[in-house]
Amino acid sequence: MKRWWRPGTLRGRFVLIMLLGVLGAQVASYGIWSWQENRERLVRLDTLSRHLAESLAATVRYFSSLPYEYRHIVLDQLRDMGGTRFFVSVNDHRIDLPSTSGGKAREMVAANLRDGLVQELGQREMYIGFSRPSDLRVFNNEVPLAELPSHWAHRSLAIRPLATPILVVQMPLEGSNWLFVATSLPMAESLEDATWLSGDRLFVSIAVLLTVIALSLWGIRWSTRPLSVLAKAARRLGDDLESPPLAERGPRELRDTAMAFNRMSERIRHQVEERERLFSAISHDLKTPITRLRLRAEMLDSSAQREAFIRSLDEMDQLVKGALASVKGLDLHETASAIDVDALVKGIMEDLAVHEGASIHLEGHAGWLSAKPLALKRCLANLIENGIFYAQHVFITLQRDSQRIVIDIGDDGPGIPQAQRERVFQPFVRLEPSRSRHTGGSGLGLAIARHIVSAHGGEVYLSESREGGLNVRLSLPLVH
Repeated sequence: MKRWWRPGTLRGRFVLIMLLGVLGAQVASYGIWSWQENRERLVRLDTLSRHLAESLAATVRYFSSLPYEYRHIVLDQLRDMGGTRFFVSVNDHRIDLPSTSGGKAREMVAANLRDGLVQELGQREMYIGFSRPSDLRVFNNEVPLAELPSHWAHRSLAIRPLATPILVVQMPLEGSNWLFVATSLPMAESLEDATWLSGDRLFVSIAVLLTVIALSLWGIRWSTRPLSVLAKAARRLGDDLESPPLAERGPRELRDTAMAFNRMSERIRHQVEERERLFSAISHDLKTPITRLRLRAEMLDSSAQREAFIRSLDEMDQLVKGALASVKGLDLHETASAIDVDALVKGIMEDLAVHEGASIHLEGHAGWLSAKPLALKRCLANLIENGIFYAQHVFITLQRDSQRIVIDIGDDGPGIPQAQRERVFQPFVRLEPSRSRHTGGSGLGLAIARHIVSAHGGEVYLSESREGGLNVRLSLPLVH
């Protein structure tokens, strides 16, 4: 699954955009839904509390109108009949209610009740609050609700399980008596502030989110597969110009892309073949006149003129060979294969040590690499031979990590000034002969090396070596 989360890939970016979009839509829709549901809940509570105020006002008026000696008789009869919508008692003092956590819904219900009772009964002292069933006390002796006979309040309070807040209203009556009215609202659960993310909503949201993500991942993979095929074909074309063309099928956009890619690869093959034929023809055509001029130069009487002519012809012949070598230096028709870089470097060192008698030191380990064998060998041989040509000692260091192989080729020669390090990669560029004890060279070695390394997806860097000379660093990716 790691490949899905790489932000550097198109598939990874699609996944990230999809996740952000789905999460944003879920949060927005859930927020709107919760807000609308909460608003409807408050509207229902508002209507209910206003109707409750009217009923409660009628109950207060009724008990206030009863003579004092009849009030307890009526209350006893109501309790024996199973209670009414309200649990009513007349006490000789006001019962203190334990403070409970409020909330917008409870505050609105209490305010509506107060406004309704004032409107129906006039301005008078009243206490409105909510109590938990376990904390509610009734009667003068403040008996807990749980100790009352269940039939006394089964309609008004004793709803099982008894866990909803109970509304309590207390008003003073004549003679220092207090009217105690309690009831549980039909929508008692609405009095609790709604949690923004309840368990059932969270489950539904997660289920929807996972379903959308699964379908989107499948759709993204199906949609981006043609791009992966195109990328593989492009890499294959870089390694082998004779790779088969892409299949021109699928949606119209994919067919058009495949057709354009196939035309491009065909043009590249044609241009490379034309370039090789052109340089081969130029090389062949120039060898004949150079050979004729060399023969005529040998017939000159003046030795000074003869040597000058021969030097010019040698330089021309070297330039022609260098140009041809630059074309053949990167053989695009060569197939990439697994190469033991350690064995390749050691083989080049043995060949050069025998012919040049040079001092070459090797350390480190590189392992295997998928590359074009002849092209890579030519690149490394050019760079190592360059070091031998301009220095006394060459030091080669091999390194490997999880992503690339790094090859450092350093020497103790005169080096290259920093201002000239980019310029020497241009074809036929040579620095002053004074930097070396030798002469010669066509100025193509570093140019060819850069072309070969670039074709393998790597890079070449020039810097000063630890010995004060030139250090050439090749960085080659393990997967290209």
